[in-house]
Amino acid sequence: MIRKQDRRLRVGVLGCGPIAQFAHLESCVKASNADLYAICDAAPDLLARMGATYEPEKMYGDYDEMLADPELEAVIVATSDAYHVPMSIKALEAGKHVLCEKPIGVSVEEGKTLVEAVKRSGKVLQVGHMKRFDPALEAARDFARDEMGEILALKAWYCDSTHRYTNTDAVQPLPVTSKLARKPSGNPKADLRQYFMLAHGSHLVDTARFLCGEITAVRARLNERFGAYCWFVETEFANGALGHLDLTVAVRMDWHEGFQLYGENGSVIAKTFNPWYFRASEVDIFHEKDTTSRRPLGADGHFFRRQLEGLAETVLDGKPQRGATVEDGLASIRAMVAIARSVESGERVEIAGVTGAV
Repeated sequence: MIRKQDRRLRVGVLGCGPIAQFAHLESCVKASNADLYAICDAAPDLLARMGATYEPEKMYGDYDEMLADPELEAVIVATSDAYHVPMSIKALEAGKHVLCEKPIGVSVEEGKTLVEAVKRSGKVLQVGHMKRFDPALEAARDFARDEMGEILALKAWYCDSTHRYTNTDAVQPLPVTSKLARKPSGNPKADLRQYFMLAHGSHLVDTARFLCGEITAVRARLNERFGAYCWFVETEFANGALGHLDLTVAVRMDWHEGFQLYGENGSVIAKTFNPWYFRASEVDIFHEKDTTSRRPLGADGHFFRRQLEGLAETVLDGKPQRGATVEDGLASIRAMVAIARSVESGERVEIAGVTGAV
């Protein structure tokens, strides 16, 4: 049962494609402190279908017209990666808050441009790293921050599966598509190294930072065989912890994602599921002080709805931002660029000095 608060953030969704249909439109409808005020898409047939299904107050075929609506308070940028930065900047300059799908950009320079735009606007921008709103991962982060003491090491893995679409097709409705949909000029999948790193590596890097803080340097290797890509990344954290990140696309098995976190006063072992199951991670937190472990249930696993509610709490109630900030988004780009440069050179690469694109 949906319980709506009296004051709710009026949200417009830019883009009515699959990610909006699977995640954001429903999130706006279900959120306790936000409403689906408007939708916008360049394809009139897709706009009409989504309007009939979700019944927003306003529908726009032109983004500038939606941004000119004084009642609109925030925009979810649910477009192709190439449009994330320019569409977010447009919204900020129009005085709107932004929830931008990840990654916020493909280059360090793009990320810096967006950081400056956020500073000028005074508005809130949250990056769509929805795993930060997995309640079990939040419990693991809280333990690492408040009770674990010094962190020794993190091993984390994100392994997409060859059977991913067989599994998700069973639980997702067929997306509504349009021949009139606006697409970027280039093929985002032309460079699979870049595409897989941006689509999947961004989650792995952000989860590592969420748990252990800033990554300062990486040393990475990439193995490509039989159409599969495997990155092993040695990481150094600012707090002195060591890390090992495994990004593999795709494993010949079920979805395989999780981490092991070792610290002074305990450890955490986590298994994370395909996100479209909307199931919180299984996280076992071991407390050294009393030699007990606990596993939070994490019953509310709608990460996309929870991240929108987090944004609305910051905007409406002035609460600290729980989701990834624009600086977090830039840090993810820097880490991914550093991984790419380390693969090319075979050398250790410090995050702070990297430039260019993934």
